[in-house]
Amino acid sequence: MADSTAATNASPAASGGPALDELMLAMDVVDTLRHQEDVAERELAQDGRDETLKERLRRLYESQGLEVSDAILDEGIKALKESRFTYEPTPSSFSRVLAGMWVRRSLYGKLLAALVVVLALWVGWSSWQRQSAQQAAEAARIELTETLPNEIASTAKAALSEATTDEARQRITSLQTDAQAVLSRSDAAAAKAALSVLQQVRVQMAEVYDLRIVSRPNEQSGVYRIPDVNTGARNYYLIVEAVTPDGKVLSVPIRSEEDGKTTSVSKWGVRVPEATYEAVRRDKTDDGILQNDIVGTKPRGALQPVYRMAVSGGAITQW
Repeated sequence: MADSTAATNASPAASGGPALDELMLAMDVVDTLRHQEDVAERELAQDGRDETLKERLRRLYESQGLEVSDAILDEGIKALKESRFTYEPTPSSFSRVLAGMWVRRSLYGKLLAALVVVLALWVGWSSWQRQSAQQAAEAARIELTETLPNEIASTAKAALSEATTDEARQRITSLQTDAQAVLSRSDAAAAKAALSVLQQVRVQMAEVYDLRIVSRPNEQSGVYRIPDVNTGARNYYLIVEAVTPDGKVLSVPIRSEEDGKTTSVSKWGVRVPEATYEAVRRDKTDDGILQNDIVGTKPRGALQPVYRMAVSGGAITQW
């Protein structure tokens, strides 16, 4: 063992520097001192206590079955004091930042690629939004200045050409004037509503039907109402339906005089004088069959029927 130690101690002189095993031992001493940091700091802080610390280290190594020379222990204590074998990061600098970026170039490359993708998506979405807004604005402009005016004008012209009564012509002209007024205010929704009414009027004028009194088993042909404001009076109604020449029953928009609401119905009550009501009642009770069941006829090109019986005006949709 002594020969081995002597050979080891002779090695530095022969090579001009510490042998690798001695250097490793010195580093181990430093590492041991660091693990015993509280002891090392207390001992090293007191001058003349190196021998005490060295003796403690020798006993520590001996307890582990290792024989360490004084030179190695002295070298380790000296190295700890000089902060050798301790990594100290280089000061911050631009070159250090560049070096760090180069080491992490893969991560930065992925982040940059993700940023480029996000930026491209944002630019594309913004461009699409801008184009969509421009297209919507152009479509709205065309609708207000070209499409709706042309449709309103053509519908009114066609309806006027089909109208056969002054009432129908006045109604069409009034609707066209209202539609042009809302167009001048750039109110597309109101203009569309006016166009829809014009189209309904045209359809209504084209219809041809008879106002026929309902006369079927278990169905009423007439009713009367007692007004709330005058309990001594009665309002008489004949229950009718619109029947086309081919027997089809139409649904017709009817405004109820009781609640003011307009509803599309297939049966409604036409208000008539008491004399008309009684004549129909006698006709039906005579033999159970209505001989005269046509209240009026609605011709093509008109909005209202031409009445064969006397009517009072007004209607109801529920009874």
